[in-house]
Amino acid sequence: MLLFTDLGKSPYEKTWNLQKIMQRQRINNEIHDTVLFVEHEPVYTFGKNANEDHLLQNYPTDVKLFHIERGGDITFHGPGQLVGYPILDLHRYQLSISWYMRSLEEVVIQTLRKFNIKAERKSDLTGVWVKNEKIAALGVRISRWVTMHGFALNVNTDLSYYENIIPCGIFNYGVTSMEKFLKKEQDMEKVKKVLISVFSEVFQSKMVSG
Repeated sequence: MLLFTDLGKSPYEKTWNLQKIMQRQRINNEIHDTVLFVEHEPVYTFGKNANEDHLLQNYPTDVKLFHIERGGDITFHGPGQLVGYPILDLHRYQLSISWYMRSLEEVVIQTLRKFNIKAERKSDLTGVWVKNEKIAALGVRISRWVTMHGFALNVNTDLSYYENIIPCGIFNYGVTSMEKFLKKEQDMEKVKKVLISVFSEVFQSKMVSG
């Protein structure tokens, strides 16, 4: 069983703590595989190997900073961005981190295709790209093959927040959003519905046990 829970707008720290609780519950087989959807207040998060210098000195002081246990460098979360936190037991799919990351990317790529956006991967870089601009960032933590953290898709995101960081430590590419590419604000609820459908197709097709 694969469940989807929409948290709406929820503070970053509250949702982070919820993920940690749910990851432990999933490890103990107390809950089903669940994907949380959420929009956060503006925050910058540093992965466990992040370079502190990738936060520029002129960043807005009203944006909270969090050092977290996912992989990857610094990234931004904020309103208009659809964040997905899958709490999945990979014993039910494939015991492969690279397979899991590519599968998350595939969910985003197929979702964007439904909106006539041609997105792709870049070799040796994690995430999803539209030409040379990143539209979705990924970063995960896995404990006993149960996942937490996940992906962030820029739907109607205020991209000015990225001007204060080196996103994911990548200097030579920009960032974009569905709104910027399509030149029109997007219906977040519609994006969620499409993504849920695609996520179910991609992951349920790989389930190996109940």
